[in-house]
Amino acid sequence: MENAVAEKKPADYGHPAQARDASEGAHWDDEADVVVVGLGGAGACAALEARAAGASVIAVERAWKGGGTSAQASGQLYMGGGTPLQKACGFEDDPEEMYKYLVASCGPGADEEKIRVYCERSVEHYHWLTGQGMPFKPTYLPVEVGTDPATDDGLSYTGSELAWPFCEIAKPAPRGHTVQQEGENAGLLMMDLLLANVAKAGVVVMHDALCEPLIVDAEGRVVGVVAKQGDQERCLRARKGVILTAGGYIHNKAMLERYAPVTRRVRFRLGCDGDDGRGIRMGMGVGADAIRMEAACIVVPFSRNRQFVKGVLVNEQGQRFCNEDLYQSLLGEIGMWRQQGRIWLVLDDALYEQPQLPTEIAAVAESFEALEREAKVFPEGSLVHTMKIYNENAKRGVDPVFRKEDRWLQPLDRPPYVALDLTLEKYPFWSAFTLGGLHTRPTGEVLDADGDPVPGLYAAGRNASGMPAHGYNSGLSLADVTFSGRLAGMAAAKASD
Repeated sequence: MENAVAEKKPADYGHPAQARDASEGAHWDDEADVVVVGLGGAGACAALEARAAGASVIAVERAWKGGGTSAQASGQLYMGGGTPLQKACGFEDDPEEMYKYLVASCGPGADEEKIRVYCERSVEHYHWLTGQGMPFKPTYLPVEVGTDPATDDGLSYTGSELAWPFCEIAKPAPRGHTVQQEGENAGLLMMDLLLANVAKAGVVVMHDALCEPLIVDAEGRVVGVVAKQGDQERCLRARKGVILTAGGYIHNKAMLERYAPVTRRVRFRLGCDGDDGRGIRMGMGVGADAIRMEAACIVVPFSRNRQFVKGVLVNEQGQRFCNEDLYQSLLGEIGMWRQQGRIWLVLDDALYEQPQLPTEIAAVAESFEALEREAKVFPEGSLVHTMKIYNENAKRGVDPVFRKEDRWLQPLDRPPYVALDLTLEKYPFWSAFTLGGLHTRPTGEVLDADGDPVPGLYAAGRNASGMPAHGYNSGLSLADVTFSGRLAGMAAAKASD
């Protein structure tokens, strides 16, 4: 197939990637029932389920090895509703409670249909993952110790389930299921297991192959994709469908500037180099609708020292703006969207310890009056007033304004006092990845702006807008990409030729 005459746009351009008309050439270099673009968590699961349904599969991966961003992750998956791991650790959970929590915590615009399907099938998804060989140690990591295990503990809280207002919306339960691997390589272990199963299943994998664009027939059906290995271009026919699983767009500066300029300010961007939006742009190029493109998970990781949750977060007006026991991603979103990344953490001598992540000290003083003066940020008297009210209430074991859980409440009354600078300008550990993507049904069919399916096209993982919108819980991304990949693989395999 010959190249289209239209001028080629730069790879990082923010606009749709123009599709190629199948009538421009006569031959296909290879073909399969299903072609999967990207072999990270979503792509691997899509390929496995498509093969299990009897479809032949070609998976195209731009790197020398599959894995993508999923291989860089902590190996933590958000699952619940009564999994064997939850039961083994002594916790009860119900799909309805999980659903109520996720709808509330995933923010405005959360996809309730996708959340409903996932909650109802979360236990089944757990069994599918363990069937792929993934181990989960039946031990619970207490919330006072941490949320992202540096140990090999299997279960932990990974969201704001215990914090107000969520604890009143749904019955709390720990739902973070971490693949057993002590340290920070559990995501790599998860992907190594999946990729080994992909190879055993007979999936044909093309490595070092960059895809773009999609190929459509005269009726507008997606019938294949162009893959380039070095200087060689190969046209791959997909008899049943193409599944886009090529990741988000956190490393595409043009797309961030166009769709998510607030997130563009975050310097530490979570994702592999392939998270450049290519799959999203390919979908847009055949008429797919991209939604919630401004949405992102933004994290301010101040609470690895768990004692710091007992501190007080303030904005540049010297006022509290949330309950400090909210999960770090929700705190990051509140801190960025509502406080413009201008936040500080106040501690006393009883709470202060060397931060696990290097943090600049804005001020140290023997009184809140002196701390306020030395920080040279807060309006006169504002921090003093905030701490007076907070300490009075904390002595009574209450937080009437933000309702921080009492396990985290204690007065800050042991000088010296310190203000840690967590502003976006001074604290380099703010991190982010994108959540917006192609509009899809729960089963992965990509939709156009009218809500109609784009024939022959499916998407999963961060190429699609999944369960979370403006809200996130740790482990939800791996859960979302693996589950959505499975459903897309099933749907594509069952499609008619």
